[in-house]
Amino acid sequence: MVEMKKEKKVEYLELIYDLIFVFIIGRNNALLHHVDNGYVTQGSFFAYVVCTLAVIQIWNFTTFYINIYGRNGVRDHVFLFINMYLLYHMADGISVGWESSFYRFNIAWALILVNIGVQHIIELRNQKDAPWETLQLKRKAAILFTEAALVGVHVLVYSLTGVSVAYIPIAFGIVATILSGNLNRMVPVDFAHLSERAMLYVVFTFGEMIISLSSYFTGEITVSGIYFSTMGFLIVVGLLLSYGVLYNRIIDRETITHGTGYMMIHVFMIFALNNISVALEFMRDGEVNLLQKTVLLVGSMVLYFTFMFLTEKYAKHKCAFTRKNALTLCAFASCFIASMLLLRELPYANIAVTVIFVYAVFIMLYLQGKRAEQTL
Repeated sequence: MVEMKKEKKVEYLELIYDLIFVFIIGRNNALLHHVDNGYVTQGSFFAYVVCTLAVIQIWNFTTFYINIYGRNGVRDHVFLFINMYLLYHMADGISVGWESSFYRFNIAWALILVNIGVQHIIELRNQKDAPWETLQLKRKAAILFTEAALVGVHVLVYSLTGVSVAYIPIAFGIVATILSGNLNRMVPVDFAHLSERAMLYVVFTFGEMIISLSSYFTGEITVSGIYFSTMGFLIVVGLLLSYGVLYNRIIDRETITHGTGYMMIHVFMIFALNNISVALEFMRDGEVNLLQKTVLLVGSMVLYFTFMFLTEKYAKHKCAFTRKNALTLCAFASCFIASMLLLRELPYANIAVTVIFVYAVFIMLYLQGKRAEQTL
C-alpha cells in the first residue's frame, strides 16, 4: 500500500524562481527575430529550439525534486539561488551571435545540472529506510550527471569541429526521463502541487505572449490596427481560457501518479506557446516570408492543442476525452491547416480563421467540462 504524503503547497520562493524563466523566455524568443531574406536563419532556429528545451528541462528537473523531496528549508533555498544565478549566465548566451557566449552558456548549463544532481545525492541520507526513493534518487542523479557530461562533450565537439551537438544531451534527458517511468511509479508525486507548478509556468508563458501582443497596439489608430489588435487579443484570450478549462474543470488533481507523462506533455505545450508568441509577432511583420510564418503559427497551434488533449489520462473520470472528441479535434485541425495555407496571402482572413479555430476548440473543451459537472 503506497503511503500518501501530505499535500505540498507551492512556496513563494518557487514562484520567484519561476520568474527568471519569464526573462529567459523573452530572450529566447528574440532569437527568431533575426530574419535573412524573409526567412529565419537555420542557425537561429536551431539555437532557439535547443535553448527552449534546455531551459524547460532544467525547470522540469527542479520541479520534480522539490515536489517529492523539497522541504522549503535552507538547503533547498541555497540550491535554488545558485541555479537562479547560473540561469542569468545562460540567458546572456541566448542572443543572435550566441557563439561569443558559447562557453559561458554551456558551462552554466552543465553546472545547473550538476547542482540538481548533487541535491539528489545529499537527499540520500534522508531516505535510508526508503528503498524505492533511494533507487530513484540514484537513478535521477545518474541522469543529471550524465547529461552534464554530454554538455561537456558538446563543448569539446564544437571547439574541435564548429558543429553543435547540443541536441544530444537534451534528447538524452528526455529519453532517460521517459524510460525511468517504471521506477518513478513506485514513488508517486503530489499531483496537486505538480499540476499547480505546471499551470503557473504556463501562466508565465502566457505573460510573455501578452507582452509580445503589445506590438499590435503600437502606432496610429486605424481600422486595420483595431482589427488586428482585437483579433490578436482574442487569440491569446482563447488559448488562455482553453487551458483554464483544462486545469479547473477537467484535470483530476487528486490523481495518484508519478507525473512523468504529465510534465513531458507540458514541456511540449510550453514549447508550442513560445512558438505561438513568436508567430503572432511575425503575422504583422512584412519582412518574414508568408509561408514560413503561416507554417510556424499553424504548427504551433496544432501542437499546443494536440498535447492538451493528451492530458486525457489525468482527466476526471466523467471528463475523459472520447473518440468523438479526438475525431472532432482532427476535423477542426484539418480545416484550420487547409484554410491557413490557402489564405496565407490574405492576412485579414488568416487571423480570423485562427480565432475561429481557437474558439472552436475552447467551446468543445468547455462543453466537455460542463457536461461532467451536470452529471455529478
